[in-house]
Amino acid sequence: MHDRATANRRSASAASTTLPAPAPKGEPLRRTAVLTMALAIIDAEGVEALSMRRLGRALNRDPMRLYRHAATKAQLLDAVTERLLADLPIPALNGDAWQQALRHTAERYCEIARAHPHMVPLMVTRPLATPLGLRPLGTVRPLEGILALLIAAGFSPAAALHAYRLFFGFLQGHILNQAQELIVNPDETDDVLRLGLHHLPLREFPHTRALASTLANYDGTLELQKGLDILLTSLSKQLLDSCSTAEGLGWRHAQDPRRR
Repeated sequence: MHDRATANRRSASAASTTLPAPAPKGEPLRRTAVLTMALAIIDAEGVEALSMRRLGRALNRDPMRLYRHAATKAQLLDAVTERLLADLPIPALNGDAWQQALRHTAERYCEIARAHPHMVPLMVTRPLATPLGLRPLGTVRPLEGILALLIAAGFSPAAALHAYRLFFGFLQGHILNQAQELIVNPDETDDVLRLGLHHLPLREFPHTRALASTLANYDGTLELQKGLDILLTSLSKQLLDSCSTAEGLGWRHAQDPRRR
């Protein structure tokens, strides 16, 4: 299935999303209900539409009562991002299949992004807007979980952190790329015209224009799997090389007569 067409249908569907019904006025306003409604507003109307006033109206509550759950819009966005990342599974080592655990996490991360396209910029930027130790705990748990997975698989702590950065750097770039709108004129049958590439001077951008059909038929799922194949193969080689180096050092240490 063409991922771009799927994303466009989801975006159109999100625009007509019906917001969840607010809790009856007599019931206490719970944080979960506030964040669920905030996410629903973002899904339906975009990040710019979310405000304390808009949220209060959707919840049928005085907006001033919402400040006990988030003192600022920035805190509210952090909390919504944390709530979304709570759906991301923390990988666990099952035998030697750390690669499969990372692949499962990557697939779920991209599923979340596709289901909430307006949240993609926040998924990438909100965790980075705050020093690591001050971020909402839910946004740090993927880091801790992946570090634990990789260290258990044999990576050194420093190598595990490097692998985590490569892994999430790739995923964040991938979901941002998927969120881009490529089609300029969907009614055109010529890919150069559909993508608006005819605006690029042919002499200056020959390679880009030559890739019009490839760009028009972008398959996000296939691109994800290809990227993961390259990344995980590289990390596996790094782990193998580090283990071989460690074994070599251990052998030389055992053969050193000064150690006897």
